[in-house]
Amino acid sequence: MDTSNLMSLESGNWRSQVKAVSRQRMVNRIMNAMKRHYTTISGHEALKELEKIIVRFEEKIFTVATSPSDYLCKISLKMQTLENR
Repeated sequence: MDTSNLMSLESGNWRSQVKAVSRQRMVNRIMNAMKRHYTTISGHEALKELEKIIVRFEEKIFTVATSPSDYLCKISLKMQTLENR
């Protein structure tokens, strides 16, 4: 990737470059971590509700992040906080 593409990604156009499948993968990773951490969550309805919460969480982080690296950092910090509880 040349520096002009990197500058574009870092400056704000980066959101348009992120594919929906990449964001869904992130939601799936968070979902798997939550299921591992909270083993008491079970049942179809509970898992669907958890997924809705995670999707909203990911959307919020995606919206406030300033770059791809900021997005990943914010998600990672939240996940690390969860793991440390």
